[in-house]
Amino acid sequence: MKSEHTVLAAEALLQDSPATTPRVPHAVLQGVTRKFGKAGSVFHALGPIDLTLYQGEFFSVVGPSGCGKSTLLDTLSGLASPSDGTVQFENREVKGVPDGVGVVFQEDASFPWLNVRDNISFTLRMRGMEGAEIKRRVDYALAFMGLKDFATAYPAQLSGGMRQRVCIARTLVQQPRLILLDEPFGALDQQTRLLMGDELLRLWRETGATVLLITHALDEAAMLSDRVGVMSSRPGLFIDIVETGWPRDRDSRVVSTPRFGEVNARLWERLRVESLKVMGASHG
Repeated sequence: MKSEHTVLAAEALLQDSPATTPRVPHAVLQGVTRKFGKAGSVFHALGPIDLTLYQGEFFSVVGPSGCGKSTLLDTLSGLASPSDGTVQFENREVKGVPDGVGVVFQEDASFPWLNVRDNISFTLRMRGMEGAEIKRRVDYALAFMGLKDFATAYPAQLSGGMRQRVCIARTLVQQPRLILLDEPFGALDQQTRLLMGDELLRLWRETGATVLLITHALDEAAMLSDRVGVMSSRPGLFIDIVETGWPRDRDSRVVSTPRFGEVNARLWERLRVESLKVMGASHG
């Protein structure tokens, strides 16, 4: 049961910190589709999608299993090319992973034979960056992500949440302007996910990066996002985009507000219909 103090504190947060995110286009998808296979046996996975991510916003994507959420992220990141349509980042067409884009996946992508410091610095060393600059960036990331005391530890010695912090820190040191996250907390328990969500919001605010999060968790999307896009069953299309109305200086206390319940209910109302379509198709 929520305490009166918790509810009042959350409502004060909303009243005192109005959202001021500027509406400057940062990444734009126009008529994007993804199809797999050859003539006569084509699998239509995604689109056509039109979507604009605004500079500095936090945008989440939810949808039924198999609707093309991860395909959307791969296309936006440049890891895959669209079958039709265009993808732009900072007014340039995306051809391969552009400079300034960082990706964090759900799977533990840390190297078990490297300690935390070496895991975080790996990409920078591969790029040939000078040692002094690597140390500066890694020291900052270790402190920012609460990993300073674990710099010489190995992944097997860390919890799942700590290993995911390492993966986020490895992206952070690249100083991305667009951060794409594919179910980064999917394997974590509910309490740890809430705490990691607060850390992610702090990272988002302090870096000023644009963030796109793929998630199955409606409460996670409702808590973290400025906007949430709801995708249809395959082929994935956006059937609703929900504005949460949260202030930029928010944290997990928003889950105690009536508005959180309203956002969560709207997401579920739209997603339930699409999920039933997927279940019906699987039994047909």
